[in-house]
Amino acid sequence: MDKPNSIQSPESGGSPPGELRRILDDAIRYWEPRRLGYNLVLTAVVVGWLALTWPHFREAFTLQSLLLLFILAVLANVCYCAAYLVDIPMQSSSFRAVWQRGRWGLWLAGTLFATALANYWIADEIYPYVR
Repeated sequence: MDKPNSIQSPESGGSPPGELRRILDDAIRYWEPRRLGYNLVLTAVVVGWLALTWPHFREAFTLQSLLLLFILAVLANVCYCAAYLVDIPMQSSSFRAVWQRGRWGLWLAGTLFATALANYWIADEIYPYVR
């Protein structure tokens, strides 16, 4: 009796474990260094709001507000991980070479979206309620 082959061949619709590992390594190698730039952009948004409207936010600096800011920073980084949901399938596709040259666009779009969301959150949800 033949043993079932635990390694899927490309013809069976799966990718070999070595291929998946290579794709994951490439995704991590690409996205994680860019996480620093993403966080710096979002930090600049927050620091900009604080610097430009400082007297208004002076009273808002409490331990509770700093904890909330930390939680929002963690959530922003969880959202950053959404890039992997697009990157890994695209690297597994026949468009891999094209995708690898253009995935900076996903980083840019995600960073701009996060910047818009941070500005909205500060302007609409935080700024009006600070006394």
